[in-house]
Amino acid sequence: MKFVLATNNKKKLAEMSRILTPLGFDVVTAKEIGVDLGDVEENGTTFTENAYIKAKSAFDLVNGQYCVMADDSGLCVDALSGKPGIFSARYGGEGLDDVGRYRKLLEDMSEIEEGKRQAHFACSICAIMNDGTVITAEGKCEGEIGFAPLGDGGFGYDPIFIVHDKSFSQLSDEEKDMCSHRGNALRVLKEKLEKYLEVQ
Repeated sequence: MKFVLATNNKKKLAEMSRILTPLGFDVVTAKEIGVDLGDVEENGTTFTENAYIKAKSAFDLVNGQYCVMADDSGLCVDALSGKPGIFSARYGGEGLDDVGRYRKLLEDMSEIEEGKRQAHFACSICAIMNDGTVITAEGKCEGEIGFAPLGDGGFGYDPIFIVHDKSFSQLSDEEKDMCSHRGNALRVLKEKLEKYLEVQ
């Protein structure tokens, strides 16, 4: 089964492809099939709503010729009442890059002591099949926010998100895929897709 991934984030694309391919799904980018995704306004109030908005936009662009998949994910910090949440990619303002955003988060948590820095990554994936059927899946990964960036892998907030005594940036691709929010969501999605295919 071939999916068009509705993302322009090359690192997210690589991660999703790495997980999906062994599950038996072919993954292509919109660019590879000659489609420009453009900028989609993510005006949902949840990860699930935003994933659907991105998937539906891509589905309309490919005119139902392909199955499409999109995800929305973010970091939710307990001490910040769940922030940055759905605004993870825009935390601190539009002018910041990944490093600027996690530095801003560390600054905002400078008064939060060890033991009270719990957080989780959340991911919602939306797949829209050729016939218009919508299949969604969610995944989480519990951890905590470190006091300084560690490691040089991954992307986004990975350097400051600690799980199993390592930051996401310090984990190998295989280690991260086994516990990450996106990996967990994709495994749930695989089960749902298999059930969908059984009745087709």
